[in-house]
Amino acid sequence: MLIETIHSPVDIKQLDITQLIALAAEIRSGLMNRLSKRGGHFGPNYGIVEATIALHFVFDSPKDKIVFDVSHQCYTHKILTGRSSAFFSEEHFGDVSGYTNPAESEHDFFNVGHTSTSVSLACGLAKSRDLMGESGNVIAVIGDGSLSGGEALEGLDFAAELGSNFIIVVNDNDMSIAENHGGLYQNLNALRKSNGTCACNLFRAMGLDYRFVADGNDIAQLIAAFSAVKDTDHPTVVHIVTQKGKGYTPAETDRENWHWHVPFDPETGHALQLGGGESYGDLTCDFLLKKMKADPKVVTLAAAVPVCIGFTPEKRKEAGKQFVDAGIAEEHAVAMASGIARGGGKPVFATHSSFFQRTYDQLSQDLCINRNPATLLVNTASVYGMHDITHLGIFDIAMMSNIPNLVYLAPTNCEEYFAMLDWSIEQNSFPVAIRMPCNGVFHTDRPVQTDYSALNRYQVTQQGSGTAVLALGDFYQLGEALAKKIAETTGTAPTLINPRYITGLDEQLFRELSDHHSVVITLEDGILDGGFGEKIARYYGPTDMKVYCYGLKKEFLDRYSVDEVLKANHLTPEQICADIY
Repeated sequence: MLIETIHSPVDIKQLDITQLIALAAEIRSGLMNRLSKRGGHFGPNYGIVEATIALHFVFDSPKDKIVFDVSHQCYTHKILTGRSSAFFSEEHFGDVSGYTNPAESEHDFFNVGHTSTSVSLACGLAKSRDLMGESGNVIAVIGDGSLSGGEALEGLDFAAELGSNFIIVVNDNDMSIAENHGGLYQNLNALRKSNGTCACNLFRAMGLDYRFVADGNDIAQLIAAFSAVKDTDHPTVVHIVTQKGKGYTPAETDRENWHWHVPFDPETGHALQLGGGESYGDLTCDFLLKKMKADPKVVTLAAAVPVCIGFTPEKRKEAGKQFVDAGIAEEHAVAMASGIARGGGKPVFATHSSFFQRTYDQLSQDLCINRNPATLLVNTASVYGMHDITHLGIFDIAMMSNIPNLVYLAPTNCEEYFAMLDWSIEQNSFPVAIRMPCNGVFHTDRPVQTDYSALNRYQVTQQGSGTAVLALGDFYQLGEALAKKIAETTGTAPTLINPRYITGLDEQLFRELSDHHSVVITLEDGILDGGFGEKIARYYGPTDMKVYCYGLKKEFLDRYSVDEVLKANHLTPEQICADIY
């Protein structure tokens, strides 16, 4: 196999076109080997094989610096830069992450998993090169779906000001994760139809030179285009049209579901890990569809990941104009939700916890200062959420709970979650965020509260003495197990509390606890620094109450085992009891 002779990009420069085409086929076999067994970003990586081969054939990495956006397009790059064993040998699958990673290779310059960043990052590399009086090409690779992100447009707007070598490869496969949304995609469509010649050209309007490649899966066309812009003395866009999922019929046919895929049978495309039981995504979608049908003022917003709350293409069609996909533009989505609420609508915006990080200013300035009653659903906000370093969902409590006027709720079971969601949609006094449960769908036979307007009133679910356990959200089930262990260890049943409100303190309850308790234990599914438990400890600081805060250490975890992380942070009943008693 040719791949056995490729240890660095230098090795492909001696191959002819026929060999490069054969190499592309071998690379796809390696991708199939890993992705069918491990799962991962399928469509983006299958679609950019030829473009990555051509980039490394023409340019001289790592002197020429290539920055991938989103770096889930980087698998072929990894194969060509000495990491092919992680795709062809199952025992080495764990050697690499799903994103570029400087710790893995000198050919990777940033650990990047979020979108719309490559142009700005590469602008910085180009500026640094110029300041240092160095040479070399700087290339930003960006998927067309990423162009709707504000940072991408800011980077494009600035790029012309560099006035020196800078190459932006726009990988246009006419898709984001789901379908593209936004007016700029009309221009990309017009450019595709006109072979790049239409008068309206987003990139030229930004002051950038422009080159079009009609078949971005044709290695010869790509080599010609990249060779023409290599060592250019001004910023240039190379707009390439590729096929998402190229070379695998199921992925070419169903581009949305094959953007990322669980392990599957390569022969049939059928998933090997079949989902079972209830999911909050599907349940939330059904709930919101029912609300929207009953009330035309209810509108659901997503930002390029509609299936995070179950809105498949069929469900989006069913919702009609009451469903809005803002594209990769979470900042816009939060501000738009604020505007909808101010206008009398009932907006619900849902996305992943790590994506909400991009919206801090909008949460504060556009939503909460104005106190508009929008509902935010924070998905995968948990140690049980996504495990990659770039997609951690454990920082939301510290980030969001300290914004004034925001009511942040943490349900502990399915019935409580939907009661909170229904209340939030119907009330008109507060901006509300709800931390979607992530540790499984738990049900309760207990009556759940339906009105959360009396803020910061915690719920005592087990009355005891001596010790009080405040178990927040997803860690409520841990709290139940801990309460049982404390009773076994000490002979006295503790008080178990469901705080429900992340954003405030139930001071009346705290005063009552002081009468018959000497120990308070807080459990939170997020980092401790700036989190929920610290607020409790600060309240009891001047008193004799002993407060133990349990949660997660402030750190960037990567591809972690949940059980190992819980044990490392002493988040098991046995460890907590050993610490305290």
